[in-house]
Amino acid sequence: MENVIINKVNFIGGIIVTIFAAILGKYWFLFVGLLVLNIVDWLTGWYYARINKLESSKVGARGIVKKLGYWVIIFIAFYIAYAFVRLGELIGVDLSFAIGIGWFVLASYLVNEIRSIFENGVKLGWNVPKFLIRGLEVADKAIDDLANGKE
Repeated sequence: MENVIINKVNFIGGIIVTIFAAILGKYWFLFVGLLVLNIVDWLTGWYYARINKLESSKVGARGIVKKLGYWVIIFIAFYIAYAFVRLGELIGVDLSFAIGIGWFVLASYLVNEIRSIFENGVKLGWNVPKFLIRGLEVADKAIDDLANGKE
């Protein structure tokens, strides 16, 4: 009986991974990771609000809409990159560097979500190692500097 359950879980897991890989490409795990981080960030923020009697459906809905906005921006960034690469092929100019636009946006949101989770953890009294918080501040600053043309 146990083998049947394990086989079913493996089969379902394989289908899910195959679907993600087909839709999002070989780096699907980055997108799924961001989705998981979105959920964890929302949950830790909700938990903090709940224990401090600050819960508000309006604020919670605003947070969800904000997270959905992130996904819209990521989609647009990858579309821009794809369109520029294809445009470059049409006019005979190598614009393959443009693919970095989508990855840059995705990286920015990954760092942002992780920082937000750690900040929520600190507010909740969790013992978040300082080097993690500081490391993400450095990464966030490096991404911002790169975006602003600073080196």
